[in-house]
Amino acid sequence: MNIVIPSMGESITEVQIGQIFKQSGSSVKTDDEILELETDKVNQVLNAPSSGIVNLKVKTGDRLKIGDIVGTITPDNGKSEPQKTEETPKTQEAKKEEKPAVETPKKEEKKAEVEEPKKELPPVQTGEHRIARESFVQAPTKKEEQKTGNRRRMSMIRQTIARRLVEAKSETAMLTTFNEIDMTEIIAIREKYKETFQKKFGVKLGFLSFFAKAATSALKTFPLVNSRIEGDEIVESPSIDIGFAVSTERGLVVPVVRDIENLSFSEIEKAIEGFAKKAREGGISVDDLKGGTFTITNGGTFGSLLSTPILNFPQSAILGLHKIEKRAVVIDDQIVIRSMMYVALTYDHRIIDGKEAVQFLVHIKNLLEDPSRFVIDV
Repeated sequence: MNIVIPSMGESITEVQIGQIFKQSGSSVKTDDEILELETDKVNQVLNAPSSGIVNLKVKTGDRLKIGDIVGTITPDNGKSEPQKTEETPKTQEAKKEEKPAVETPKKEEKKAEVEEPKKELPPVQTGEHRIARESFVQAPTKKEEQKTGNRRRMSMIRQTIARRLVEAKSETAMLTTFNEIDMTEIIAIREKYKETFQKKFGVKLGFLSFFAKAATSALKTFPLVNSRIEGDEIVESPSIDIGFAVSTERGLVVPVVRDIENLSFSEIEKAIEGFAKKAREGGISVDDLKGGTFTITNGGTFGSLLSTPILNFPQSAILGLHKIEKRAVVIDDQIVIRSMMYVALTYDHRIIDGKEAVQFLVHIKNLLEDPSRFVIDV
C-alpha cells in the first residue's frame, strides 16, 4: 500500500518532510505516526494507512506535492519479529569454545595492520628535535568546533513567518502609537467573578476577553482599522474576525476567532483556550488561520513591558498587550499605586491616520478603565 501526501487545505500545494518517526524497515500498526509534514501554515503528522513494514523513499528536508508517494507499507505476515531460538547447554558450550579460537589471531592481525603504516611515515628531522609527522595534522578542538556554530534546518512555518515579516516591513507604512491602561478595575472584576464564571461556563475568565470586547467596540467605531488595501482600493470587512497570536515551539501562529462581535465573554474565552490547546498539541488547521481582520498579541505573558508589534499583513493594525505592573500614578492630585499596562497599536499609515489610531487606542483605554461602559456600549 502506498503512503500518499494527503490534501491539507485549498491553499497548500507543497509540503516539506520534517521529523521522521519510523525509519525504513520498521514495523508499524494502522494509524502509527510515521513522519511529520511541514507546510507554510501548519504541521501535520502522517499516519500509517495499514499495518506492516514501512519503506520510505524520502528524507528530512525533501519537498513534495500533494498526492506524491512518500513510501510503501508491505504486509509483514507475522515475519517482522525475528525468530527467537532457545539455546541449549551444548550450544552455549560450543560458543565458549569457539570464542578464543576466533578472536586471538584477529587481534594480532589488526595490531599489525595498525602499526605497519607508521613505518612508511618516518619522522621529520628539524635540528636536534624529532617531530612526529602526525603532529602536523591535528583534529579540531571542541573550542574550534563551537566557533562554527550549530546549524539546523528552518521549518516551512519559520520560513513563511520570516518572509511575511519582511513583506509587512516593505509593503506597508508601519507606525506605532502607545498608551497606558489602568487595569485595576478589570483585575477587581476578574477576582470577584472568576470562580463563579468558571463553575458556570467551565472556562477561566482571563484578560484577553476584555481586550477582545474592547477592540470589537473600537473596530465598530473606527471601521478603517478593520480594513485592508487591495491594489488602489480600500476593502472594509463586513465582520470582525480577530486573530490571537499563539507562540509554539515551531513558531508563531495566529488562529482567528470569527464574528467576535456576536460572541459573549465565555464564548470568547472558550475559543481562545481551544486554540491554545490545539497549538500546544500541534493540531491547528489551515482553516483556523484564515481570514483575520485584526490581531491581538500579548507579549506580557513573557514579561515584556513595551514593544512595537509588526503587522500581520495584509491586515492594517495589530494591538500589542504587555506586562501588568504596579506603578505610582496621579489621580485627582493624589499619588496612588495602580496596576498599569502599556499598550501599543501598530497600524498601516497608508490607510489609517494618526488621529484615528490614537482615538482607537483611547477608546479601548476608556472601556477598560471604566468597565460599566461595556453595558451601555459607549
